[in-house]
Amino acid sequence: MRVLVTGATGFLGGALIRSLSREGRDVVGTGRSGAALAALEAEGIRTVAADLSDPASLAVLTLAGPFDAVVHTAALSSPFGPLAAFRAANVAGTAQALAVARACAVRRFVQISSPAVAFAARDQINLSETAPLPAPINHYARTKREAEDLVLDTPEVGPIILRPRGIYGAGDTALLPRLLRVAKGRPLPMLRGGEAAIDLTHVDDVVSAIRAALDAPEEAERAVYNISGGEMLSVVEIVEAACERAGFTPRWRPLPWRGAMAVARFVEFAARLRGHEPMITPYSLALFAFRQSLDLSRAREALGWQPQISFEEGLRRTFGPAP
Repeated sequence: MRVLVTGATGFLGGALIRSLSREGRDVVGTGRSGAALAALEAEGIRTVAADLSDPASLAVLTLAGPFDAVVHTAALSSPFGPLAAFRAANVAGTAQALAVARACAVRRFVQISSPAVAFAARDQINLSETAPLPAPINHYARTKREAEDLVLDTPEVGPIILRPRGIYGAGDTALLPRLLRVAKGRPLPMLRGGEAAIDLTHVDDVVSAIRAALDAPEEAERAVYNISGGEMLSVVEIVEAACERAGFTPRWRPLPWRGAMAVARFVEFAARLRGHEPMITPYSLALFAFRQSLDLSRAREALGWQPQISFEEGLRRTFGPAP
């Protein structure tokens, strides 16, 4: 099986293409960062520079084929930004990746989506893939939902959609690094008595889920699958464990939930007018307020996949052995 990995210069895409290459699979990576592509080439991994928001990428990537499968990890993942930027990266980029898949007559297209498409500011325990989708919490959720629709409407490429939650691990520049920066700079909000909880996913578990999706039978196609570490952990526990590994103790500030959310909505609105990322968004605040977990039974049954890496083990792989 020859596999094209989009977003190969990103955290997940890079981990995936290196893992597949070590297995001896025939892989080609694409992305926009010349330095990151050169690093992959130095490891013996073939790459093609392409920007999926550019229509010219269709010809460039098709000529690099043929491919048997496409794993589309490329996306704009951010809590804030203009809708046009999210649409270009997440909707137009997915449409272009699908066009490459159709041109190469691939038998499997694996789309990396996000549980953000189903996120709501309330407790969501054992959330299934078939639960009714709420109004999008932000532009990222909105455009990832639109991308899912495009993929499911292209049955000829054997589509499978994965929704991994909160990917972390060595080399991550977003989830834990962003959290640690904020925690170092100011007190974190303690909402609803610290009841918030969530299930994160180590990058190696996401890679194994993608591998399962690539090898899954046709019966698994045209479906969405939740992916997580399978542990719903207290947000306070997650933060304090990560900060301990980083060498400092976080500070907490108890706040009333409704008042804090009203402030977050105002701050986000003002930030849109100024064009600058706000200090806090309604989405990020809600993560500190509610209990969130995903139902993984569909992935277990249809893909034969289940998580293997506990949060404790994930922290060891991310930061090294505990002192």
